[in-house]
Amino acid sequence: MSSVVPKTALISLSDKSNLKKLITFMIAHNIKMISTGGTYKAIKNITDNVIEVAEFTGFKEMMGGRVKTLHPKIHAGILSRRGTDSELLDKLDFEEIDLVVVNLYPFEETIQQDCSFEEAVEQIDIGGPTMIRAAAKNFHHVTVLTDPKDYESFINEFEKNAGISLEFRKAQAAKVFATMANYNNAISKYFGGAKTLPLRYGENPHQSAELEIHPNLLKVNIANAHVIQGKALSYNNIADADAAWECLKQFSEPSCVIVKHANPCGVGQAQSVDAAYRLAYQTDPTSAFGGIIALNREANAELMQEIIDQQFVEVLIAPKFTKGALGVLQQKENIRVLQCDLEGDRNTHQVKIVSGGLLRQTEDIGMIDESDLKVVTQRAPSPSQIIDLLFAWKVAKYVKSNAIVFVKNQQTIGIGAGQMSRVISAAIANMKAQEENLIVENACMASDAFFPFRDGIDTAAASGITAIIQPGGSMRDDEVIAAADEHDIAMVFTGMRHFRH
Repeated sequence: MSSVVPKTALISLSDKSNLKKLITFMIAHNIKMISTGGTYKAIKNITDNVIEVAEFTGFKEMMGGRVKTLHPKIHAGILSRRGTDSELLDKLDFEEIDLVVVNLYPFEETIQQDCSFEEAVEQIDIGGPTMIRAAAKNFHHVTVLTDPKDYESFINEFEKNAGISLEFRKAQAAKVFATMANYNNAISKYFGGAKTLPLRYGENPHQSAELEIHPNLLKVNIANAHVIQGKALSYNNIADADAAWECLKQFSEPSCVIVKHANPCGVGQAQSVDAAYRLAYQTDPTSAFGGIIALNREANAELMQEIIDQQFVEVLIAPKFTKGALGVLQQKENIRVLQCDLEGDRNTHQVKIVSGGLLRQTEDIGMIDESDLKVVTQRAPSPSQIIDLLFAWKVAKYVKSNAIVFVKNQQTIGIGAGQMSRVISAAIANMKAQEENLIVENACMASDAFFPFRDGIDTAAASGITAIIQPGGSMRDDEVIAAADEHDIAMVFTGMRHFRH
């Protein structure tokens, strides 16, 4: 279909940005303009060549402006199929509308402010969505513009093609349906109890950010945590807190997880949560500075005093805090203190934005126990090594790939994260242990994915590792198993991988 030259435009705008440029263009090209309310007044400040909708339809606005464009003369003009419906329009003395310039009431902007539910409801647009959907449906004949940023490209398109091409009209129609999907989703979430909270900034100060809280949550999670005290949570605080809490939920015995930059830097399990914290902190005190501390038992006053005396902490998370613990933490009013349920709501999917699309996957809820382990070496792990191997495996699931975790006596003693080479991750884990004078001899090691070559096993053996847990599945598994046997290392396969990117 050839380009369409707009003759009649319907204009109704909440956002009147770039309006003068658009109106000046329409005047120059003799495009008839029909407009509503505040937009009509704004156009009148530019030109007298504009008709108010009430005059065009012969029907005055009513219900405080709720009903003004919901009229057959408007929608027949937009939906008219040129040729097919032209005779009917002539009989009714209606006319075709071939350009619709409309943006919607600012519902999302309104609910970001301190507004009542009734005020929010009044910002649910009815006429606007009806007009732009009608125009988008009839894109073969009608151009629709919903974003002031598109006015310039519309003008350029017109001047380039002496009209508006089908490709441009179709692209703008697609934008309408995407706009409506987001608009309706925001309303649905608001009515369902969802909240979107603006954050100070994103990962970096030049990035904006917000936290969207799912509606109808049954548990207290990180997103809807009970914030007892502290500065406002940042984007990074929330992301790191979630990493710590999700890792912590893998453990049933008294445990502590310390996270720094989305990776566990120390994890400990003991007979008391106080002892578990000491084990976690001992792994890597340097990285623990400014970290997130998560505990799976009630936090007491003595432990809170120990923590604030020993290190700087950004966020503390626990299922409960004693009254004494809260009294101690008030000494450091900037520490963010969160109370969450250990049994949280489960996300069904994870989503990541990529250039031009979305990646979606189910949540990684997979985990193994002792019965799933397959011993592949001549030497089998001892009962105590089995405990440490499973402990290491739980931690490795939450360490960025390539992940290597050293564990001894239910304490991480070295963690290598986020390296391009698994051998380098193993070397880093060993280096961290050496820095803190933690003995690697007879320790266990977990790898989140298989070893493609024997060099990872050789590196582990040189560090003192005597038992390894890994998924298996490499083309060179036989070579890797042989290397473990050479070093008298016990090795088990899980058959399950835990990449974390």
